[in-house]
Amino acid sequence: MVLEVKWSPEAIEDLESIAEYIARDSEYYARAVVTEILSVSRNVREFPLMGRVVPEIGEEHIRERFIYSYRLVYQMKQQKILVVAVIHGKRLLENIEERFKD
Repeated sequence: MVLEVKWSPEAIEDLESIAEYIARDSEYYARAVVTEILSVSRNVREFPLMGRVVPEIGEEHIRERFIYSYRLVYQMKQQKILVVAVIHGKRLLENIEERFKD
């Protein structure tokens, strides 16, 4: 079953911030990273269980995929996947609990 993927406003802001930060040094690499993150988010809809359970949260329906140094965190719901965050892998996953609320 192929699920619909939606992005939370916060995850979109995360992605824009990442692109802006990388673009300071290289527009090319900024585009490449964003393109790969978007590609992985599209692939998640076909294989949502491929991502690992987020260790800090420990809930089966909240998973993540790694893209370069970034974590794409998503929540599996009945008929869709909600991308809730894109953060650097070295950052702590904190204060995102409110992103999982409807």
